[in-house]
Amino acid sequence: MTSDTAAPTDSNPTALGEPAAVPRGPVTSASYSITVRLSADGDPASIGRIATAVGTAGGAVTAIDVVDSRPDGLTVDVTCSAADAPHSDEVVEALRAVPGVTVRKVSDRTFLLHLGGKLEVASKVPLKTRDDLSMAYTPGVARVCLALAEHPEDVRRLTIKGNTVAVVTDGSAVLGLGDLGPGAALPVMEGKAALFKRFADIDAWPICLDTQDVDEIVRTVELIAPGFGGINLEDIAAPRCFEIEARLRERLDVPVFHDDQHGTAIVALAALRNALRVVDKQLPDVRIVVAGAGAAGTAIVHLLLEAGAGQVLVWDREGILSPDDERLSPAKADLARRTNPANVRGELPDALAGADVFIGVSAGNVLPVEALAGMADRAVVFPMANPTPEVDPVRARQHAAVVASGRSDLPNQINNVLAFPGVFRGLLDARAREISDGMLLAAAEALAAIVRDDQLNANYIIPSVFDPAVTQAVAAAVAEQARAEPGATAAVTDRTSLSG
Repeated sequence: MTSDTAAPTDSNPTALGEPAAVPRGPVTSASYSITVRLSADGDPASIGRIATAVGTAGGAVTAIDVVDSRPDGLTVDVTCSAADAPHSDEVVEALRAVPGVTVRKVSDRTFLLHLGGKLEVASKVPLKTRDDLSMAYTPGVARVCLALAEHPEDVRRLTIKGNTVAVVTDGSAVLGLGDLGPGAALPVMEGKAALFKRFADIDAWPICLDTQDVDEIVRTVELIAPGFGGINLEDIAAPRCFEIEARLRERLDVPVFHDDQHGTAIVALAALRNALRVVDKQLPDVRIVVAGAGAAGTAIVHLLLEAGAGQVLVWDREGILSPDDERLSPAKADLARRTNPANVRGELPDALAGADVFIGVSAGNVLPVEALAGMADRAVVFPMANPTPEVDPVRARQHAAVVASGRSDLPNQINNVLAFPGVFRGLLDARAREISDGMLLAAAEALAAIVRDDQLNANYIIPSVFDPAVTQAVAAAVAEQARAEPGATAAVTDRTSLSG
């Protein structure tokens, strides 16, 4: 999920999702997976000593492969996972200390995966003969160009535009890492494009802009928009992202979607609907507290209100957002007016007293777990800051009936990939010109409905990102809603032959 958070540290075991009173070894992750090439002597017990050394250092061995075997010894590749980069170094040092073993090379598997980038361009048509060339390129392509000049509405049907999304960033809010700039943001944008392809068969392309000027960003996206069927804004800091999205939606004839806002909001609303089914409560009746008034928090609040939520309070670094607080930015002041007409003041624990739902998109460890004890019976708690949640999800289960987070190693992961591929698949299928609140709500309803009554429980309120029904259901709902809204879709002819 999107938030500005601090990384877990050895001095903060709860940041790793473990109860503070139960010390354990580090939680390893494939994100910190390494392959170590070793030379080992001919002792038959050397492989066992290698595996033991990794385990003793807290690593998790996933593979030991013999690369070369000779009478006097072995060359071995040991693949193992660690908790973080310093822990990877500790594992390597433990291997260096094994008698009869020499460390020859250490490869970081995550960096290896990114070598040369994660994307490529592939032709959909064969180019093997002169006839192929004459139709795909000159002179045959000229006929298609002339036809499109006469009938521009056909561009979506006869070019890549109908299945292409631009993933646009200025690098100002990369994951939870902050303002890293456009170059450092590129691996994330590549990953986003790969997810578009994997889950929705959409061809997406990363566009990293070397500017944080709103006018320049808006104008640049305007200039490139003719080549894309949709614009996905990504990792642009608030409040700048709000103005960029609003201006682009007004000027472009393709849908503009800020995933950090609306993708998060869709999945959070879907998860909340199912969580309320578990605890037998209704959205209009529950008291909801949202921590974080940035891009994600603002969008979540807006969609909750559109869905019928009756009582929402928003907390941020200024405390509970109140309309009479002159310190608030215009965006936060607007949130306060929409959610807190009674001018309630206080800090996050004050807001949570008697609340039914907590949704966090702020920063790690901002909430003591004891504050959850003051919530209503059968509370729902979604600490979604990533990589470190607002409150430890494991300990939160002591006080909440349903817990969800952004973490992949715990039940109920709230992950944007559950939303954006299906949303754009539906928008492109419907040839949508815009995206509306109605389409966002339709996506959330479709996502929630994937979890059947006979599947629903406190540990399963949201489907897996690998469930093939997810993209199909979300896409169908978005496309249906888009076609139902007057003027939301582009008129496209359906000629099978064009004269040039």
